[in-house]
Amino acid sequence: MLKHGFKEMLAEANAVIETVSVQDLPYLLDDPDVVVVDVRETVERDKDGMIPGSAHAPRGLLEFQADPESPVYNNDLKPEKRLVLYCGTGGRSALAAKTLLDMGYGEVASLVGGYSAWSAAQDNDG
Repeated sequence: MLKHGFKEMLAEANAVIETVSVQDLPYLLDDPDVVVVDVRETVERDKDGMIPGSAHAPRGLLEFQADPESPVYNNDLKPEKRLVLYCGTGGRSALAAKTLLDMGYGEVASLVGGYSAWSAAQDNDG
């Protein structure tokens, strides 16, 4: 058995990160100080779609893309902005948010329920 498995890591992340609900997201999408970031893999984004206007930084490359001194720095991941991360259902974005906090980012949040919850809410609005 692992000493520090995903359940423990998720619990630790959720204890320190901020979360944003799908209902609150529309208010943030128009805010120029907020960047919505998709941490899913490219294949997921291509297959399932994305939240319009979201930046893309796959979880597997996040530390490299989030460091301004990295040669593969993603200019969308500005440390002075508020970042709202999402994945498929919320687990990867919670871990990614904690990673960014650990790196020194100030305002980072995870979208509760991820893209699945956002997509379901869009279906219910229509």
